[in-house]
Amino acid sequence: MKKALTPVLFSLLLGASLGANAQTTAAETADIKQTINAFFTGMRQGDSTTVRRTLAPGAVLHALGGKPGQAPSLHIESINGFLKAVGTPHPKIWDERITFANVLIDANLASVWTPYEFYIGDTFSHCGYNSFQLVKLADGWKIAHIIDTRRKEKCR
Repeated sequence: MKKALTPVLFSLLLGASLGANAQTTAAETADIKQTINAFFTGMRQGDSTTVRRTLAPGAVLHALGGKPGQAPSLHIESINGFLKAVGTPHPKIWDERITFANVLIDANLASVWTPYEFYIGDTFSHCGYNSFQLVKLADGWKIAHIIDTRRKEKCR
């Protein structure tokens, strides 16, 4: 009888631990998405303070782009320059529209892949994909690295 109960008990414990992990992952995924959404909300509102709150200390921004027919180039963007640009009044809203394609989490590290289209006001500017690396710090999930592609056509 003991031998028959052991696999059943093991299965129940395994199922309970996987269920708890799935709930944690769903909650973590929601928190990660909230951080990224806050980043873009701040950008739309021209609120550099909101954007800054989503960033980890030492965060890095990269852009991978180039002109059609030329080799791609990697550009490092200054965080302070980006925040200053976001916070400087501009006549039209900077509206980056994203969807969440993949969210991968391991402990305090997350990787998020988001296709996007960028609009200045109602006018399409460019599109591509963002790759976010986030870390979970004492005050929650923070963006440590963003790299994106940029082009005018063939967005998806």
